[in-house]
Amino acid sequence: MDLPEFWVRLKNGKLPRFAKLSLAASVVSLVLASGLYGVLFLNSSAPAPLRLSQKSFPLAEPTLRYGLALDTLSISVDTIQEGQTLSTLLTIAGVDASDIYGLSVEADSVMELRALRAGRTYTLVDDADTEGQDFFVYQPSVYEYVRLDLQGQGRTERVRLPVTTKMSTAGGRIESSLWNAMVGNGHSFELTDKMEDALKWSIDFYHVQPDESFKLVYEKEFVEGKEAGIGPVKAAYYHTASKDYYAFYYPGDKDGKHAGYYDLEGEPMKSTFLKAPLKYGRVSSSYNLRRFHPILKRTRPHYGTDYAAPYGTPIHSVADGVIAEAGRRGGNGNFVKVRHNQQYTTQYLHMQKFAEGIKPGVHVSQGDIIGYVGSTGLATGPHVCFRFWENGKQVDHTKIDFPTAEPLPDSLLQDFLIYKEDLYQELNGIEIPAPKIEEVVIDSTAAKP
Repeated sequence: MDLPEFWVRLKNGKLPRFAKLSLAASVVSLVLASGLYGVLFLNSSAPAPLRLSQKSFPLAEPTLRYGLALDTLSISVDTIQEGQTLSTLLTIAGVDASDIYGLSVEADSVMELRALRAGRTYTLVDDADTEGQDFFVYQPSVYEYVRLDLQGQGRTERVRLPVTTKMSTAGGRIESSLWNAMVGNGHSFELTDKMEDALKWSIDFYHVQPDESFKLVYEKEFVEGKEAGIGPVKAAYYHTASKDYYAFYYPGDKDGKHAGYYDLEGEPMKSTFLKAPLKYGRVSSSYNLRRFHPILKRTRPHYGTDYAAPYGTPIHSVADGVIAEAGRRGGNGNFVKVRHNQQYTTQYLHMQKFAEGIKPGVHVSQGDIIGYVGSTGLATGPHVCFRFWENGKQVDHTKIDFPTAEPLPDSLLQDFLIYKEDLYQELNGIEIPAPKIEEVVIDSTAAKP
């Protein structure tokens, strides 16, 4: 056994007995030698220090993963197939049937066994010095792993991996849709989602127009040196034909109070109502008092706004409130009605199903999921018909300017203005691509007038 392997086995607690005895003998020899060295040079006025050359012990840094030094261990990676459970996977790994139930109970103490997803990988770790596999490792996400000890040594644990962050920037111009602008500039859908979180109270992303533009300062997350995901948007800028919008995330006071997005002057971006009940989708039909109904084949007022989206897309309450109704009725299909205050009420129609716990009398907060997109009732496809009441009358919610939330207190305002300045300068330094100019081809053979 060479020295690097010796240290790896020592770290994993797998050092053979003869090696442990040899190590003990070496330590004793070193102690005796040190004592002899002290006697020989006791009377010396300047004893030469004992130095060990690095060449004497060429140590290699062990490969660490899942809390193990893997250099002397056997690793096998496989993919979870449809219908396979932990018991199935352990049986395939050769674990005794008598041990599988206990291991399943142990695994269930650190993760939900339903979290095992078909298509994801799992890892088996084996030490040649023990009988059978030693560990079963599964990563529910890139941010953590679960290590199940198959040897019954009490080493099962769920570990959250350390995350490092790096500031990054993005910018783009709308030519057809926000999605195309993001993807066309090499940005992820996850970043689009985070930008909407920063600007959702100010920008109606279902009605973006060509030549609108955006800039973002955000965090990228890294795990074990690899990019893992998108962190929060720290600052956002959005340009429309009529107005420029800025949003800066401020962490608030030391207790996190007043944390949220604020504009250039420190006014809160958060409004009492979201612009739309869905994060993803498109407007398939607007508020229209003379709409021709596609099913009834006659002109009939449409008192809501239809947002088309795939089946099962989460539907969010646009503001705090109390569930007034949750049931099924005629052309509405499955619907939820939320009373926000004496002035405003909202309704969400054609749901596939309700979210868990949604029933009359339940309090919901802005952004809570209350149901999922479906096509129940009079509907030609999956969508949610969103209706808005103001003082008992159904109105077009896209025409209402809602009040903002509570402003920053004076004690924090000056701190915010200083805090956001660097982010503001960072936004200004981001370049937005110039709009594309359509090439015009002139036919030189055309007859002149």
